[in-house]
Amino acid sequence: MGSVSLKIGDGTARFKRATLCSSAVNVLMLFSVLTTNLFALYAFTSSPNPHPLHHSHKNISLISEQVSLILREIDSSQKKLAQMEKELLGYESIDLSRPNIANELKLFLKQHELPLGKDSRTGITEMVASVGHSCEKSVDLLSQYMNYKVNGPCPDDWSLAQKLILRGCEPLPRRRCFAKSIPKIGLYSFPISLWKNVSDRIMNWSGLGCKNVQCLIGKKLNRDCVGCFDLVNGYENQRYVKPRGKNDFLINDVLALGSGGIRIGFDLGGGSGSFAARMAEKNVTVVTATLNIDAPFSEFIAARGIFPLYLSLDHKFPFYNNLFDLVHAGSGLDVGGRPEKLEFLMFDIDRILRAGGLFWLDNFYCASDEKKMALTRLIEQFGYKKLKWVVGDKGNGSGKPEVYLSAVLQKPVRV
Repeated sequence: MGSVSLKIGDGTARFKRATLCSSAVNVLMLFSVLTTNLFALYAFTSSPNPHPLHHSHKNISLISEQVSLILREIDSSQKKLAQMEKELLGYESIDLSRPNIANELKLFLKQHELPLGKDSRTGITEMVASVGHSCEKSVDLLSQYMNYKVNGPCPDDWSLAQKLILRGCEPLPRRRCFAKSIPKIGLYSFPISLWKNVSDRIMNWSGLGCKNVQCLIGKKLNRDCVGCFDLVNGYENQRYVKPRGKNDFLINDVLALGSGGIRIGFDLGGGSGSFAARMAEKNVTVVTATLNIDAPFSEFIAARGIFPLYLSLDHKFPFYNNLFDLVHAGSGLDVGGRPEKLEFLMFDIDRILRAGGLFWLDNFYCASDEKKMALTRLIEQFGYKKLKWVVGDKGNGSGKPEVYLSAVLQKPVRV
């Protein structure tokens, strides 16, 4: 029948599928059937009595008491089963009775019964707040995040929220306060905005080491963002149109592989949004997934007229199946940890990519031959057609070459 695993603390609890709840229901039904049959047998086999009416009332009263007892047992069992189901699903994994829990967190996580009772389509009877299961491990930080003045200004604590997200507390609960508002003065119109430097004043620099764009220029924020905030000088405005090595594919060449069917795309860890900007010039809409790690990526991307999506790569992508014509990923695909973690990510990429769509792996850093082979085996598991596949070396400034993999793969049609 299979099993279901729940990670609780440092251990793993396993429950046999359809065993715990169904066994309890079966025992209850068997008890009810046996009790009913015994009373029926007693009623039909009891000896004749000179006062049948008196004994009939007595038997009916006894049966009524037993039926009431059975109904109470059924109601109690149903409540226990519902509680077990909630615990298994993690609905009540956060102990709200703990001290120093913010009232707003209690209100948000409180379950609300549906006004018209049970929903016939979904079977649910109450609404459960959407909050990450891992929030229970960071409940003190979560309570701090939910400690604010209702209808007042929100604390300037976006860095706290991001810390929770990176700990797996995603999605975060909603808040009833007004986020800090920064006047967006000096924005350029589209498409001029794609390659114009952004003003420092339209971004929130709290919680960051740098306090202006000039500080970010020249910094290696990650492998896909080296000087990526300089849109005028340097290499950023030449990316995807002028290669620096054999691993750098050109946008026109990749779009030609899509046979003119590339309209919408998704970019994972897209730096300052230059990939989406180049695609916008080709009338292709690209959503860029990003976080504000060491820089205001989201605001910078939005100022360029591109769509940033603020989420971690551990979160299931909030898109329906088979939507995108193109998925682009660089070294941000390297989620670290166990190989299964990369598998989960790859399966979600495959889910949102339509049949015949392109997966563009752009300069993925292979720290070792073992890692390169593991990624190659994983890609081959999906049966993608290799339209382009290049493994090349790059210097890292220290004289020691590093190995990178670039590929354009086409998702097959599966039946």
